[in-house]
Amino acid sequence: MVLPDIPYKITHRAVHYPRLEFKTGELVLILPFGLSPDKLMEKHSKWIKEKFNFIAECIEDASEKRIPDRTIHEFKELVLRFMKKASKNLHKVPHKVHFRKMKTKWASMSSKKKLTINILMQYLPNNLIEYVIFHEIAHLIVKKHNEVFWKIVSQRFKNYKKLEKELFSFWFLITRMAKQN
Repeated sequence: MVLPDIPYKITHRAVHYPRLEFKTGELVLILPFGLSPDKLMEKHSKWIKEKFNFIAECIEDASEKRIPDRTIHEFKELVLRFMKKASKNLHKVPHKVHFRKMKTKWASMSSKKKLTINILMQYLPNNLIEYVIFHEIAHLIVKKHNEVFWKIVSQRFKNYKKLEKELFSFWFLITRMAKQN
């Protein structure tokens, strides 16, 4: 075993190329049928260790976070207020807003300009809700997370890297809390 301290799961699928993913803190190796994980893990061991340590740090940070107490109605009003502010700032408006529980992300913007908000965002602090909304509306200008996209985001949120890490920490806290309820 290449990395004995890092737990992982192997999934064999009809894929052409192997890949590594960290799904909510767990390393998942997606491999073509018959391929052994050893070479892949050895080749990417530095990245795996860095990502694993980053996740461990975020999980530790999550234990110090406080969850705001707000109703779903208050949350939706807050989202609409931040959406109006971001839309004014970026001169872009989503066509539709939809709220639902999502398994892997805080929000998304479709190619049809539909903004989908994860209702678990209700438990984020205001500054992170505002950041997520701005981030998604910025996707109406630039679809991908490229240099231009991050330049747009950084005009309003210079500390976006710190906010991204906070969101990651809150993800572990809130999804764990949601599983218990």
